[in-house]
Amino acid sequence: GGEWGWVLPVFPSSLGSVAAIVLSDGQSPPGPLLPNWGANPELQEAFRRTLEENFLNPEATRNNFNPVLLDLGEARLLVDTGRGVAAGGRLLAHLELAGYAPEDITHVFLTHGHPDHIGGLVDGEGRPAFPRAAYLMGKVNLWLKNPSPAVNRTLVPLKERIRAVKEGEEILPGVRAVASYGQTPGHMSLEVASQGQKLFVFGDAAGHYLLSLRFSQAYLGFDMDKAEAVRTRARLFQRVAEERSLVTAYHFPWPALGRIRRQGEGYEFVPAFLSSKGSHVRTSHLLPRGEPKIDPCSTGTTSWSAAWPPFGPR
Repeated sequence: GGEWGWVLPVFPSSLGSVAAIVLSDGQSPPGPLLPNWGANPELQEAFRRTLEENFLNPEATRNNFNPVLLDLGEARLLVDTGRGVAAGGRLLAHLELAGYAPEDITHVFLTHGHPDHIGGLVDGEGRPAFPRAAYLMGKVNLWLKNPSPAVNRTLVPLKERIRAVKEGEEILPGVRAVASYGQTPGHMSLEVASQGQKLFVFGDAAGHYLLSLRFSQAYLGFDMDKAEAVRTRARLFQRVAEERSLVTAYHFPWPALGRIRRQGEGYEFVPAFLSSKGSHVRTSHLLPRGEPKIDPCSTGTTSWSAAWPPFGPR
């Protein structure tokens, strides 16, 4: 639910020679934000005030699901697969809008094994949704030992095709796995480097875009190792802030691309915008329908013509 109207559900950006494309898998219906997205009992009032000061309703907030496609030319790497069509996932539809077919995906990287990240691995018949892809995951055996229903449905049928990735491993040229444990055991993020530019793909390791950044001690209700998740976020937030890397995180607000900078005793997320200038994204391939145009009410943000179908993240 929740029609957005004329909203582009595909957000392309350039990173050196790499096209980095955030693909919305849609949104959840509005629901309570606390205590799942900020679980510290002693901080509930502070969390609530912060949310309300930033125009968020703690009782009715949508959750976003943002897989990422990295087009390296010779390889096309999909990071996480969304919830799956049966659960309302829009990834495949938005992949098509970006100009790609499932058969174009050469690699699938899974940050961890939660249903909203692995649900799109198979179709309704249990067949691989990305039939030509190689599958990569950190500590996959942790998920296969005591499989959840979602793991049984998606990872187990593909287990012979999933290769375990080690911390620090370069899985493709310029793409390196980064350990980001805590939210789940074995959670892996990715760092992408091209022509002196960097993009950090957090997966779920970043937590909430406001509370996890503003409050250094904040943890989530679904952080499996809360103390380690707090340490991981502190380490990674400092790293990307110092390096001025672009970042994207799976549950940040659409389009979930920006930078993290120091703000007081914590950090803040600064959204990026799709610029009409200086982009090396091959838009003739990524955006086959509609022509880019400059929004006269903005400063360089690109909007897209109404040739796009009238649906957005939902």
